[in-house]
Amino acid sequence: MANTPSERLKELGVVLPPAPPPAGVYKPVLVVDDFLYVSGQGPMNTDGTLMIGRAGDDLDKDQAKLAARQVGLTMLATITTHFGSLDRIKRVVKVLGMVNCTPEFGKQPYVINGFSELMADVFGKEKGIGVRSAVGMMLPEGIPVEIEAMFQLKK
Repeated sequence: MANTPSERLKELGVVLPPAPPPAGVYKPVLVVDDFLYVSGQGPMNTDGTLMIGRAGDDLDKDQAKLAARQVGLTMLATITTHFGSLDRIKRVVKVLGMVNCTPEFGKQPYVINGFSELMADVFGKEKGIGVRSAVGMMLPEGIPVEIEAMFQLKK
């Protein structure tokens, strides 16, 4: 098994989408002390377009979970583009997962598992899983999932 996050990512055989440009007045990433904060990310396709849809409406829970995994890939692309190597990250600390869903849809934690499972695959189960919230709400541009995260950096 690969030892570093960048080696694990290659081992998984995934293709990172392009890092999205900021959609407003904010920084995509910010380092404060030993922490890397990543602004909310949506699910970018490899062609640079955003995935769209609403869980409980035109997406089922498994399609929404795949969108959350795609957000994870988008976030990894943003980190490598605006920060540098994933190997400088010590662990996932905090994740806020937001799911665009109907009022009746109650599977937000299941959906955000798509992101969390990817982070566990890339950073390892111990360091890839942090504390987390998973909530339902309306999201911009019709995206199905938005996630922001905080990572601890190696010293």
